[in-house]
Amino acid sequence: MRVVNRIHLLTVTALLLGCLLPGRSGAQEVRDTFPGIRLGLIYEAGFAPVLAIKPFTSRFGGGGVASPAEAIIARGLRYSNRFTMLDSLPASLLGEGVDYRLWDQLGTTWLLTGQVEALGEGYVLVLALHDVVYGEVREQDRFILPDPVSEHFRMAVHRVSDRVVEWIFDEPGMAASRIAFSRVLADGSIEVFVVDSDGENLRRITNKGTISKSPTWHPSGDRLAYVHYPDWEAGKIHELDFRTGRVRMLDPGREGQQVTPAYHPNGREIAFGLFGHNRTGLFSYDWELDCCLVHIQGGRWEDISPTYSPDGSRIAFNSNRLGTNIPQIYVVSSRGGQADLISPYTPGMAGYFTSPDWSPTGNRVAFHGRIQRFGRYQILVAEVAARGARVLQLTADGDNQDPSWAPDGRHLVFAGERSFGYGLFVVDAATGRIRTLVSNVRVQNPEWSPSLAESVERALRESGS
Repeated sequence: MRVVNRIHLLTVTALLLGCLLPGRSGAQEVRDTFPGIRLGLIYEAGFAPVLAIKPFTSRFGGGGVASPAEAIIARGLRYSNRFTMLDSLPASLLGEGVDYRLWDQLGTTWLLTGQVEALGEGYVLVLALHDVVYGEVREQDRFILPDPVSEHFRMAVHRVSDRVVEWIFDEPGMAASRIAFSRVLADGSIEVFVVDSDGENLRRITNKGTISKSPTWHPSGDRLAYVHYPDWEAGKIHELDFRTGRVRMLDPGREGQQVTPAYHPNGREIAFGLFGHNRTGLFSYDWELDCCLVHIQGGRWEDISPTYSPDGSRIAFNSNRLGTNIPQIYVVSSRGGQADLISPYTPGMAGYFTSPDWSPTGNRVAFHGRIQRFGRYQILVAEVAARGARVLQLTADGDNQDPSWAPDGRHLVFAGERSFGYGLFVVDAATGRIRTLVSNVRVQNPEWSPSLAESVERALRESGS
């Protein structure tokens, strides 16, 4: 994977950020310049192959599934931002068989064909990936699909889109995933919601009537932890098991307010901020063994928002140890020790950098920040190296906060504000394209799930589909 060491080929020559001072009429403009940071893309721009999807066929009772399955796969591949999609197909190409010469004349690089058949109480999709240039079937597989009324149908189809991405690029996809986030409701309460990666299937997870926030996904994708604040009480971490509906509360044996949880990649430990009368800071706890509270970092300052590296050896986190009003991003061993600053702190300048999230596929940490005391936030990405970190800026318009990486390590979801309102947005770090995921909602702390392909396949096996 080509990353930021070649980003000079892609950077934009000017870095000007338009920000609006809050609380003032007339929209006075402020220009924020991040010292040493360039507005650019993480990946080197490359050739986007042309992908066409021939309308799926059906037999043996699969007619009602072929069309919706094709539409979901097409959307997932379009949102991968890896292809130029061929949308308009001439009638001469829609008959039986594949004439590679005609597809090649349209400039097609890859062609998908599929057939859906009924299988017991479910269906099977036989999918083929054709290499048009070489005139051959490159990959072919059978995918079990449940009945369209099943809660697992859309995710089961999404995993097919991700398989196509893997076939062509040998890299993970992100269609078979969900985003959890906290939503501010009209009565002032905050509840946790989830939505599919394509913006469909929005549903509410908590209904507590107070505040539930900071959702974080278990590596299996089957569980979700969040912080619940009962009336006039300190926040406590709760975990919802989607398979059973069971909710349990973390009890580390020490009083205090628990904040910003994050699972270790091993799925057993969970790291979080803890504030109380005794020692404060970042802690980890083995939730599987229900023991072993370990202090990672702490002091007179506030250390919060831990996020693990893919191998679990390091943690990025947020700390105001340089001053209450200038939080920064640090990286430290997951067992503690000397922390290294990776956000762009400049002595004498305020700066405000928070909400780190470590990429699941490399040494990149995303966060949001601003350089002025007031102004709007932008999404930044630090490439963590042995000596310091190189920082790039991904957004330049509107207000952008709380980034979280997709399982493909290429897309980021964030809470944003645009001229047309608030919502959840997704940015592709390779092309800079931004799409609206959920509009007209005030959101906080979005968290992208890991791939749910294995979780869905396990659910299909258990249901007998």
